[in-house]
Amino acid sequence: MNTLEITDLTVTIGDKPILKNFSLTVPKGEVHALMGPNGTGKSTLAKALAGHPDCQITSGEVLMDGESILDLEPDERARRGLFMAFQYPSEIPGVTIANFIRAAVQSRLGEEDDFEATTYYKQLYKKMDLLKIDRKFTSRAVNVGFSGGEKKRCEILQMAMLEPAYAVLDETDSGLDIDALRVVSEGVNSLRGADMGILVITHYQRLLNYITPDHVHVLWDGQIVKSGGKELALVLEEKGYDWVKDLAPA
Repeated sequence: MNTLEITDLTVTIGDKPILKNFSLTVPKGEVHALMGPNGTGKSTLAKALAGHPDCQITSGEVLMDGESILDLEPDERARRGLFMAFQYPSEIPGVTIANFIRAAVQSRLGEEDDFEATTYYKQLYKKMDLLKIDRKFTSRAVNVGFSGGEKKRCEILQMAMLEPAYAVLDETDSGLDIDALRVVSEGVNSLRGADMGILVITHYQRLLNYITPDHVHVLWDGQIVKSGGKELALVLEEKGYDWVKDLAPA
């Protein structure tokens, strides 16, 4: 049961249904890309998985390794191994990256587990070196005054330290120039492995030039209307999204 399994999920915001009987399974060890134009429900899926209060789940189920997470609070979902990288990360003035990540790691371990500072910083610097992040970065306040690329690198560093079972990256390429996109993608690729399932949510094929997905899914009007291999992203880049509306259920 090493999967993130979403079955017949219907999500409304206000009185408007956004996701409609949405189903998707992301096994550990695989990277899945969810693509689609604005307004089709991509970010709503990310928010619903994270437990955002604006998202009302009217039907369906989300199982993580065979256990439902829908009744869990957002922090409990994170401790179970769900990681969310948001399109617009929040600023946290007065809290350094080093202290923020340490608190997050400690919360995953539980109060009974002692996490020595020397052990923490040894792990942190190892991950930073892997991701090619300057060690001075850790003394900065979380996302305050950061460029788009720095914000996304900060999130990938968090992901590296937390080692989640499943990571959902909501438009990680948003606002990135080519150099920043390459750095962030290299970071994600360095974390790929048999113990993590990754769902990449994006508009554009360009991100998938760097993060090669095992499967690509196209979202239209709250439902997946087509799935395929990495070549499907190239078709979308060439033809756009207009043609997929004819695949949607009547």
